[in-house]
Amino acid sequence: MISREDFLFTIGYDGDTAIVDARAKAQYGKMSTAQLIEHSLFRAAFASALYSGDPEDFRVFSEAFNAKAGTSYNDPDSFKRLFGIKIEEVRRVLAL
Repeated sequence: MISREDFLFTIGYDGDTAIVDARAKAQYGKMSTAQLIEHSLFRAAFASALYSGDPEDFRVFSEAFNAKAGTSYNDPDSFKRLFGIKIEEVRRVLAL
């Protein structure tokens, strides 16, 4: 299983390898979902909420995003499509 910090800043996949933004991971990887929202890192905040599986994390994220963007997304699948995020099985991580 990929670590939370790697998942938050995965920018794509090459086969079973996750490609991770190393600079963003180092700078923001330890932040909570709420802290990521405060920094307007909405893609990473959604990844954090998705990774945690906590409905409260998702609620906080979706309310903040919808208020900022003027949208009304209300389910994780809509956000997965919007941000192009889903949990994948990976064997290794390549931090660039």
